[in-house]
Amino acid sequence: MKRFHQNSTRALIAALLVGAMPMWAAEPAGAAGEPAASPATTTAASNVSELDQLKQMLLDQQRQINELRRQLGQSVAVTPTSIAPAAPSAAIPAANEAPASAFPSVGQVASTTAIVPRAASLPAPLPQASNSTSSNSTNPCDADPDTKVTPAFLRLGSICIVPIGFMDLTGVWRDKDAGSGIGSSFGSVPYNNAATAKNSEFHFSPQNSRIGFRIDGDWKGTHFIGYNEFDFLGTSGSSSLAVTNGGFVPRLRLFWVDARKGKVEFLAGQSWSMFTPNRVGISALPGDIFYSQVMDVNYMAGLTWTRQPGMRVLIHPSNTVTFGISAENADQYVGGSAGGSSITLPSALTALSGTQFDNAGNISTAAGVLAEPMVAPDFIAKLAIDPSSKFHFEVGGIERTFKDWNPNTGTALGAGQHSTAIGAGALVGVNAEIFKNFRLITTNSYGDGIGRYLFGQAPDVVIRSNGSLSAVHAGGTVDGFETRVNNGNLLLFGYFGAIYIARNTGLDANGSSLIGYGYTNAGNGQNRLIQEITFGFNRTIWANPRYGAVNVIGQYEYLLRDPWSVALNAAGGTQTHDSTIYFDVRYTLPGGMPKF
Repeated sequence: MKRFHQNSTRALIAALLVGAMPMWAAEPAGAAGEPAASPATTTAASNVSELDQLKQMLLDQQRQINELRRQLGQSVAVTPTSIAPAAPSAAIPAANEAPASAFPSVGQVASTTAIVPRAASLPAPLPQASNSTSSNSTNPCDADPDTKVTPAFLRLGSICIVPIGFMDLTGVWRDKDAGSGIGSSFGSVPYNNAATAKNSEFHFSPQNSRIGFRIDGDWKGTHFIGYNEFDFLGTSGSSSLAVTNGGFVPRLRLFWVDARKGKVEFLAGQSWSMFTPNRVGISALPGDIFYSQVMDVNYMAGLTWTRQPGMRVLIHPSNTVTFGISAENADQYVGGSAGGSSITLPSALTALSGTQFDNAGNISTAAGVLAEPMVAPDFIAKLAIDPSSKFHFEVGGIERTFKDWNPNTGTALGAGQHSTAIGAGALVGVNAEIFKNFRLITTNSYGDGIGRYLFGQAPDVVIRSNGSLSAVHAGGTVDGFETRVNNGNLLLFGYFGAIYIARNTGLDANGSSLIGYGYTNAGNGQNRLIQEITFGFNRTIWANPRYGAVNVIGQYEYLLRDPWSVALNAAGGTQTHDSTIYFDVRYTLPGGMPKF
């Protein structure tokens, strides 16, 4: 380029000199009145020589200019983004062009010049909302996508979708053959003198794997969330799952929608009950619920929880306080689920089980809905205070209504008598980070008729000989710690849990036989106290927000249970324990919502 400018300058000077030559030839050699000098032969020859040199310089300069134009035209023609490159001038003869090798720097000329062609004819793009500050939209899913960062969510219209879930392989070993799969049946731990206590058991299972999705969006200032989650712990009708096929059945865990605008929030669908302890506020998101860190799919003895249909209204008077009221699906439960013992019914009213009351073994269903009569939903109120991310406090209450109809009372056809009982309970919990990465947790519940919420380990009510109902006292606690070490890659946890079930007995119509729950000689199935001690770890082996995470999880669980009464001649019947070891490998899907 420098040589090009130097040659151009020389050519300009030569052109001026050539243009001045006729003037020099016509101008007189001397002043007016003086005789003109005769031109000498040597002078003329000198002038002709200089003229020839100037002409040759102009020709050489012209060749350089032609070569530059040719090279420039070729460079534009091979540029991928060019559409119509400039061709060499037709007025410049090709014979005057010098070889490119004579100008080694020519090829750098086009490469240092940006070529921005006119846009080709393309279909008009779909309109997209701008993410600039001038936009009125508060929905990140409406924003113009930023290609610099790979999003951890999918966009569909104006909503964001996050696939959620994990692929799980759980190994479980027990020192007694409880026959309960990968979940513990707390209330039926085998006694040491039972035949099932003589063998241990081991299982592999993928049933705890989960799959689902979460949908988020904003519409006119309302933030809505849709949440769906399945696992594979459903009940199968097949009898050959362990022989020829591991066809585990999907089971609906969660399916709800939540909408919040300002200080008011509404949720409807199947969610964790509002009577389940929270980690944050009264949120229904699984990450904001406290159900421990254990691998046991039945969680902890003493934990108050269930997942069921219902609706709730939440009020947020401030960023740190939440108050909620919910109406949730009811169930008149008299025991028998997940190892819990059933009540002893009056001899004349055994037909009430499975028709008016749920005893797990005789659940009557109609199109997937409990057929037992439900007087009213369960009503729950809860207050949560979160002054910071390091402290959560909650207190809640529940009210339940039970009702039956005794067909044996009265003498007229169709006569009978209704009986009603009211159940009520309370929940108090604290989740506090007492120092960095170390949390203490306690959650406690107690009430009348809340046994179903203690994983069904206690009945809700007993039935008297005349058909009247009486709610059973029961309570639970879970207390423990959670801590993260090794830069947060290792989670350690330990908990103690307990369930207490009070005695509630009466006499049958004959005046001598005992009925109800916890009476003498009721057998060793009606528990008074169930206790659990457990601890474990969750180690993150590898994690990447774009690819997911791999974890290894381990847990040790020690269970004890004590009955109200031991059956006659049942030697060693009061001695029972169950040691369980879980080991789990888990791959968690990547994903995360944008900030709303």
